[in-house]
Amino acid sequence: MRVIDGMHRLRAAQVSGAKCIEVRFFEGTEENAFVLAVKLNVANGLPLSQGDRTAAAVRILGSHPQWSDRRIAAATGLVASTIASMRKRSTGGIEQLNARVGRDGRARPLNSAEGRRRASQVIADRPHASLREIADAAGVAPATAKDVRDRLLQGRDPVPSRLREAEAQQGPGAAPTAARSGADRPDARAVAEATSAGTALPNMRKDPSLRTEAGRTLLRLLSAHSIGEEEKWRRLVDSVPRHRADSVARAARACAEQWVRFAKELELRGS
Repeated sequence: MRVIDGMHRLRAAQVSGAKCIEVRFFEGTEENAFVLAVKLNVANGLPLSQGDRTAAAVRILGSHPQWSDRRIAAATGLVASTIASMRKRSTGGIEQLNARVGRDGRARPLNSAEGRRRASQVIADRPHASLREIADAAGVAPATAKDVRDRLLQGRDPVPSRLREAEAQQGPGAAPTAARSGADRPDARAVAEATSAGTALPNMRKDPSLRTEAGRTLLRLLSAHSIGEEEKWRRLVDSVPRHRADSVARAARACAEQWVRFAKELELRGS
């Protein structure tokens, strides 16, 4: 019967002489109750200070080490890179695991090399399987299945060198901090993909099939969201004032998630 959120509303009801109030009960552990309290206080009412959110993130990292950086960031109103730094600075107080649970509740390995190998085996056994079938059988995302299939068609290793290097660095008993997911920070591959997208746009503009109203709108949106070279990335990051970093990061992530959903739909349609 402890109040998780709404202490001030409860006090106001008591002062006004209310005999009963409408409540919503929460059943769960004390740790999960704390996470819910933080999420509600970040989203509503007087926002938590930076110090309060940082302290909450440290506590959640200790109680939920299996959660991904983005999931903890969403609960505390911080950015995933901040959570990643906290996790990296921990000296044994935060348990290091080989997988993380994302906001959708799905567990994902820090290094997806093994999943990629399973996907390549599925493709070898069932060359005509769809991307969704490959992804379900291998336990990977459809986008990963597509990348594996494309790499095999090009005669390349289904596991990129960066994942092989991270896997080698981990070793049998090493902490997996070296295999951090690129989804939490803009790594070299992300920059390379953004650059390649920018160079592909001129060719797409020449395609007659995209010279429709919807096609032109799509090309304009892609042009607007293609940042390109790493120097341009850095200039944009440096231009954001410190007090706006969290809000700009959340807005950027929301846009990115919409484009990811759009890309997945296209990939599934092309499979």
